[in-house]
Amino acid sequence: MLDLKRPIAFIDLETTGINLSTDRIVEIAIVKVSPDGSRQVKRKLINPQMPIPKGSTDIHGITDE
Repeated sequence: MLDLKRPIAFIDLETTGINLSTDRIVEIAIVKVSPDGSRQVKRKLINPQMPIPKGSTDIHGITDE
């Protein structure tokens, strides 16, 4: 367990791939953990304006649908 004095936030991105020049973000998730152990989770799906490759869907489970 973390011994927190202040809240801390963890950010996770899911993308269409790993190429910084061509791939896009499809999900942003933030988990905020407070010193008392409580958590707040925010999750936002984003339309990448391009098809999500099957290999990426196999990893994060997010599809074009």
